[in-house]
Amino acid sequence: MAALSAITFTTSKNLFNSNKPTLTSKPTSPFSCLSCLSHDKETNLPLKSVSKTKKCILDAGLGLLAASILAFSPLDAEATRIEYYATVADPPCDLNFVPSGLGYCDISVGAGVDAPYNELINVHYTARFANGRVFDSSYKRGRPLTMRIGVGKVIKGLDQGILGGEGVPPMHEGGRRKLYIPPPLAYGPEPAGCFSGDCNVPGNATLLYDINFVGVYSGNRSLPNK
Repeated sequence: MAALSAITFTTSKNLFNSNKPTLTSKPTSPFSCLSCLSHDKETNLPLKSVSKTKKCILDAGLGLLAASILAFSPLDAEATRIEYYATVADPPCDLNFVPSGLGYCDISVGAGVDAPYNELINVHYTARFANGRVFDSSYKRGRPLTMRIGVGKVIKGLDQGILGGEGVPPMHEGGRRKLYIPPPLAYGPEPAGCFSGDCNVPGNATLLYDINFVGVYSGNRSLPNK
């Protein structure tokens, strides 16, 4: 996983200089303009200079706010975004097709446990249309998706493609697999992901998934079988 370099910020040595201020017309940065402030109560500034000083303080505040946002951005989210773009660029592999119409191939098999029936697992995924356009990805959100597999809580192609069955081997924890999901195993003839008339997935769409089986969810409690 990639890591961000540390972000440091420096200010000039005269940040809290007690000498009388000398105002500059164009501070080089919100931090350098703080040097125009002073604790000397006897200083009398012209009205125009006071206005510039207020603007200077505002600019400095905005600069400090931006710096704090950058300094405390989650490293994990940035690292998974980088992995998301790498996943999109994965080379194609030769798909194996089973009678249901599902196609699958393993980028890496993984050395962990098999995907468990009727339990929660964590997966990272990138979902694309047949033309290669990405329409959804857990990497964009910076965290894996927790899903229950084998009991119809996700589309049929994901249940079969991860849990296995009907000629498809189960995924192993740590494995990466590509799935070709035809419309009958996806959302069928109806569009999906619709909001205010706009639909994320059109009807009869073939979907391509890159699946990374991160691991079994630690707080599992299986639902009763129906």
